[in-house]
Amino acid sequence: MASMATMTTTTMIQSARLGLHATPEQEAVLRCAADVVHKSLTDFILDSACQVAEQTLLDQRVFLVSGSQYQNLLDLLDRPEQDNAGLRDLFARSSCRDV
Repeated sequence: MASMATMTTTTMIQSARLGLHATPEQEAVLRCAADVVHKSLTDFILDSACQVAEQTLLDQRVFLVSGSQYQNLLDLLDRPEQDNAGLRDLFARSSCRDV
């Protein structure tokens, strides 16, 4: 399945309208970059924003640790399960990715 960043607005049904304000300089840079990659301004902005959004969300899920930290995590995971109300509440919530 393609990520949101690789799907252009022309391949997806548009269901929301987003508005934004930009300085003339920002608009010129965005238009120039969109022209370079042969995309409409809308497609360029949405694709770029989705790439950054996906990376931001991934940064919340991927953690780099040392070998000893990884082993400590495995040891914790091997311990018997304990009730944790905070985790139960966290996993009961929907994610923005569930929309």
